[in-house]
Amino acid sequence: MTDNREIPTPHIDEETRDYWDGASAGKLMVKKCRSCGAAHHYPRTICPHCGSDDTYYTESNGKGVIYSFSVMRRVQPNFAIAYVTVEDMEIKMMTNIINCDFDALEIGQAVKVTFVETQTAGVSVPMFEPA
Repeated sequence: MTDNREIPTPHIDEETRDYWDGASAGKLMVKKCRSCGAAHHYPRTICPHCGSDDTYYTESNGKGVIYSFSVMRRVQPNFAIAYVTVEDMEIKMMTNIINCDFDALEIGQAVKVTFVETQTAGVSVPMFEPA
């Protein structure tokens, strides 16, 4: 449930196809670098930490905490955007927080990934909800 918002279908190309395929299968895939060992998001071939192209996808457990957030109340339906720290990968993702009381959101609140279907059937995007 996304509070009745239509979620646009993301642009999918060869560099991001495994990420979106994972999301559509209910998996949060994160890129990691074999050279420096760091994870990064958004998904891209070149590691932003060391410049290596020796990167691969690995599955996250999808657990995180809200690093920061903002509730958009000037549009209907209202929605919350946030940076979430994905704990097992030590990355921050810009995302939406759904299935929640916006007035009860807090920085540091535990959240978990969930997947929301977009305007294109069979294509989902990761979002987070209170854990």
